[in-house]
Amino acid sequence: MQTIKVNGYDMAYLELGQGKGPPLLCVHGTLGDFRTWNAVLGPLSKQHRLITLSLRRFFPEHWDGIGNDYLMAQHVSDVIGFIETLGAGPVDLMGHSRGGHIGFRVAQARPDLLRKLVLAEPGGDLDATLKTATAVPGFAPIGARIPMAAEKIRNGDIDGALALFVDGIDGDGTWARLPAAPKQQLRDNIFTLIGQVGENRKPFTKSEAEQIRTPTLLIGGGDTRGALSTIWRVMAEHIPDARAAVIPGTRHWMFEQAPQEFSEIVIEFLAA
Repeated sequence: MQTIKVNGYDMAYLELGQGKGPPLLCVHGTLGDFRTWNAVLGPLSKQHRLITLSLRRFFPEHWDGIGNDYLMAQHVSDVIGFIETLGAGPVDLMGHSRGGHIGFRVAQARPDLLRKLVLAEPGGDLDATLKTATAVPGFAPIGARIPMAAEKIRNGDIDGALALFVDGIDGDGTWARLPAAPKQQLRDNIFTLIGQVGENRKPFTKSEAEQIRTPTLLIGGGDTRGALSTIWRVMAEHIPDARAAVIPGTRHWMFEQAPQEFSEIVIEFLAA
């Protein structure tokens, strides 16, 4: 593990591989950290200089949820600062879930820092210009679950909060079925859910999507349910010349469930 000081904060990251092309920078989602990408480190690092970072207030920091700097704008600024401090020229940026939202905002604000963009089921909301029917029976919107999970955390019910959040994405019983290592990673970042309640994330708009000029690939799991199954498809329709790929038989954490197929899709896109 290494660190780079960005905007006054020591950002932790892992770096693997000796690829000659631009670095592939991977940004995790909610409750993740630089370990999120462990399942694809091997195949991706064979082709690329691979960098996986931990955002502000995530592991290896053990945050207590107190403070006012857990904001979407802060994390976007931190990723921009990380790329600038890295000094490796335009990078390829890959983000999953909330990290996909961050990747989109980086492409919006600083396209000069990016060569290509990969968004794996980016998280967020669609505004009225993009709104479509996404409701699935039994699946409350993920954003609505965050305050409920945060309240459970404040009351000391950590596993209850994690079950509420994880099952809300991938279906009832998902949290209970997770192996010990992924469970621990989520627990290590549990207090970031408290910060996420007031992170001030803006919805995606049609005009924003249409203004993205970075070559973009959107990836989704074939069995993902709820809004996350729709957002990436809608975005793919409006980002100019965007490519889209679906991995059958997988859900939101598709790179863990089908790491080889996911890696092959990403490598092919970055090489094109």
